[in-house]
Amino acid sequence: MTVNPDRVVAALGKVLDPNTRKSLSVKADACDIRIDGQRISLTVPLGYPVDNGEPELVKRIETALREDGMEPGEIRLATNVVPHAVQTGLRPLPNVRNIIAVASGKGGVGKSTTSVNIALALSRQGARVGLLDADIYGPSVPIMLGVSEKPRNLENKMMGPVIGHGIQANSIGFLIDEDAPAIWRGPMVVQALTQLLTQTQWDDLDYLIIDMPPGTGDIALTLSQKVPLVGAVIVTTPQDLALADARRGLRMFQKVNVPVLGIVENMSVHICSNCGHAEHIFGEQGGRNMASQYHVPWLGALPLQMSIRSQTDSGHPTVVAEPDGEAARAYHAIARALAANVAILPEDRSAFTPMVVARKG
Repeated sequence: MTVNPDRVVAALGKVLDPNTRKSLSVKADACDIRIDGQRISLTVPLGYPVDNGEPELVKRIETALREDGMEPGEIRLATNVVPHAVQTGLRPLPNVRNIIAVASGKGGVGKSTTSVNIALALSRQGARVGLLDADIYGPSVPIMLGVSEKPRNLENKMMGPVIGHGIQANSIGFLIDEDAPAIWRGPMVVQALTQLLTQTQWDDLDYLIIDMPPGTGDIALTLSQKVPLVGAVIVTTPQDLALADARRGLRMFQKVNVPVLGIVENMSVHICSNCGHAEHIFGEQGGRNMASQYHVPWLGALPLQMSIRSQTDSGHPTVVAEPDGEAARAYHAIARALAANVAILPEDRSAFTPMVVARKG
């Protein structure tokens, strides 16, 4: 049987991606297919970072080619993160393909620590990543990234993002003194955050992680309506009180048509720094059960571990400070699952939809 690009693509369509749990759907002209008799070499573009090589997926591709009578040659995977659809009436930001909100129904559950480490994990997996600190009243990203410089002033009232551990970041904490309170009412906060988002000259980002303010009040609700989000992540602890508030946060995003990309359970189990004993201080399986209840993805659990706190407080978060440690591996697994969940969302088609402009009179 003659081998041609369409036959190769048809074989790829039978491959189930272990990360997205979807069949590969690619076009021949995007795969750089090279045919030498029955031997096939190709590059497969994927919608999430593939810096770790994804050996299981490569093996499945090779098996599919063999089952169709072809001989696999060099199989490469390439990162090709594309913009995905946002809320109706909004469009993705220039130079930012996907904005993801990381939220919690209440403070104190480790949302900011989770945001920073997820951003760093995505970056180390090969993505271009930014981080926006949207907690005006308690900005913590500058401390967590270990940077204190002010954003550069650029043309047209734009700011250059601050670089910390390889990711682009901005925060009101970079613009005010460390101990200065932000004594602003809700509308001023929303305006300030909108300016931080739109007047930062983000440089070709695959993902912009927004560390949302805690709770489901007016500021969080307004941001979820005005910021072009592809989805949101809910961070909770297993404790019943935290789960009750996390459910409110989840429902808020559902009401404004922002997909919930998954739930992260932080402080899932306490690991004693002396003996290594594991104890479920705040309860067990709460986040996983919530994900099942609301039919949203379960991204993973993180331990209550002293080193995570101390590393983050020192400006060297866990993914950077202890990259081969168990906690860093957990952050990487969560980031990988998150990116895969983004990849299967509907792609952005706003460029093909004319903007509606209201005219007076």
